[in-house]
Amino acid sequence: MIIDFHAHVFPDDLAPRAVEALSSCIDNLYPPVSDGTLSGLLHNMDKWGIDISVTQPVITKQSQFRKANEWAAATCSDRIVAFGGVFPHTDDYKRDIDFVVGLGLKGLKFHAEYQDFLVDDPHMLKIYDYALSKGLILLHHAGFDPAFPPPFRSSPQRFAKMAQTMQGGTIVLAHMGGHDQWDDVEKYLAGSAVYLDTSMGFAYFPHEQFLRIVQKHGADKILFASDAPWSNAKSEIEQLMAQPLSDSEKAAILGGNAKRILNM
Repeated sequence: MIIDFHAHVFPDDLAPRAVEALSSCIDNLYPPVSDGTLSGLLHNMDKWGIDISVTQPVITKQSQFRKANEWAAATCSDRIVAFGGVFPHTDDYKRDIDFVVGLGLKGLKFHAEYQDFLVDDPHMLKIYDYALSKGLILLHHAGFDPAFPPPFRSSPQRFAKMAQTMQGGTIVLAHMGGHDQWDDVEKYLAGSAVYLDTSMGFAYFPHEQFLRIVQKHGADKILFASDAPWSNAKSEIEQLMAQPLSDSEKAAILGGNAKRILNM
């Protein structure tokens, strides 16, 4: 089984504008591989042999909260596992997290750049702690994002501080813990309790460094992911399969680890 742990979809009426706007703000650095719709994602999953995708919304306004989470819940199926989201600057994070839990969503997606927070801010630690206590998985964007200037709010150093503070629960860091900051991932995060996803990875990080991180961190805490529609999952799978890892390690990364933490 192949599980893509990090994909994005938008409602059909919003998808064209969302994909165009997001592409424009990064100067088309990552050409989309689909139209951003649910049907577009499923089409690529069928072509590329992906059994399940985990979709990740980003809530950038409180006014988006209810509708975005309700739509995410409505997309769930035997092929789609949807995470929800909260606006970090909400006036009542417990209320909002309880709403997400009530919809049956399995986790929360955070993006410190788009949502304007520091990942190790004390207020955010309270949000994480409450969400984890409710059994939610947390997935964070990590590292470089071409739409924002450095220094980035989601650095490996800040995540290391966050990970040391949080006790228990499942936290996933996208882009192998920090896009374009993999030296710091090796130094500060490899071997910690967090999970790392491979999204936007094999075309960017040095493969020798990927293997060092996997060896130090443990293949049981690495999750295959693409960041669809911004990365070609077919190419990512092929490049993962070409790495000198054991068959059991590849199987764990491609889907076994995700099945375990999703309780599937």
